[in-house]
Amino acid sequence: MEEQVIRNRGTALSAIRALAAAPTLALVLAGCGWSLVIPTPSPFVIPATPTPPPTPVVTPVPTPTMPTGTFTRIATLPSRGIGYSATLLKDGRVLIAGGTSGDHQALDTAEIYDPAKNSFTPTGSMATGRTDHSATLLADGRVLIAGGATAENSGFLASAELFDPKTGKFGPTGWLAWPRESQSAIALPDGRVVVIGGDKGCTNGVCKIVPSAEIYDPQAGAFGLHGGLWQARSGNTATLLTDGRVFLAGGKDAGGRILQSPEIYDPKTGVSTPTGPLNKYRYGSTATLLLNGRVLIAGGFTETTAEIYDPATTKSVLTGSMTTPRGFDTASLLPDGRVLMTGGVLSTGDQASCELYDPATGKFTLTGSMTTARSDHLAVTLLDGRIFIIGRDYASGGTSDSAEFYQP
Repeated sequence: MEEQVIRNRGTALSAIRALAAAPTLALVLAGCGWSLVIPTPSPFVIPATPTPPPTPVVTPVPTPTMPTGTFTRIATLPSRGIGYSATLLKDGRVLIAGGTSGDHQALDTAEIYDPAKNSFTPTGSMATGRTDHSATLLADGRVLIAGGATAENSGFLASAELFDPKTGKFGPTGWLAWPRESQSAIALPDGRVVVIGGDKGCTNGVCKIVPSAEIYDPQAGAFGLHGGLWQARSGNTATLLTDGRVFLAGGKDAGGRILQSPEIYDPKTGVSTPTGPLNKYRYGSTATLLLNGRVLIAGGFTETTAEIYDPATTKSVLTGSMTTPRGFDTASLLPDGRVLMTGGVLSTGDQASCELYDPATGKFTLTGSMTTARSDHLAVTLLDGRIFIIGRDYASGGTSDSAEFYQP
């Protein structure tokens, strides 16, 4: 390489010396009668750097989304009748289990709804057909299925089982101390589950209420009696407060009378104490924990009123009323703190209308309507904030279920 550089450098120097001697050579040749024309070299022009073509501007195409405040039907399914459960799993899917067949017998089948694929897929079956059971998500991702009945209002169950999303199968676990259906079951902050109230038998529409409470320990796989209710009740609401206690409101007593007095159950002591009272007698109402720790209690059969219970003051104060009476409807807390009320029963039948409660204003306003009238349906808040609604499609005469989304 070094030799090549020196050689190139010598050639360049020779060329320079030849150009320097050119004027003398021209004079000598001219004296001899010769003419020498030395062409004038063209000036060396450095070519301009080409201008690159302009970078094309790409306008992003927005991902299609559902308009806010609207419902969109996503599926029609074989009917599960009444009394089935829908539980949000930790991976965002929904477990749907049990219910009743056309002859009012409980179903043992289950399926998984996957919002990402918008698909329903059968999964393992329960060991026992169940309706009006409880289904509670555990801290480890499994689902506790407890109690219920083998048929509508008969064959009350004390057995329980666990669903494992990893295997898609149900397996046995401990037994309740008492057979129960339509009980409340709530996951506590420490990972245990408290099961409260419920019915243990019905005759001519009058049900025997289980006044006790039990706690399920997932580590031991067993239930244990742990205190009971101050007022025996069924058909009530049960709301986990921010301090870990459970607020129970409304429902009916053993004589079928609608209740006005709520109570608070403390899982630490197993003692339930009266609080309130409510401003109205309520049955078939909803109760929703708001972001500020208070509880919105709304509706009930023939009721349009709503009230706010404050655990700090133990008092309940009326707030704005709904636009229409709602009983056996659903209430879902939205990410922005508002509450979506869907459907419910009227004296004239089920309804498709829905409304939103805004805690900032204390008022209800109508929003979009569901694609079909519903009551006794289920609503699950998905991980992306949408509300998944499933229940009997009364437009089909009760022969099928349908599912839809609400986009907040």
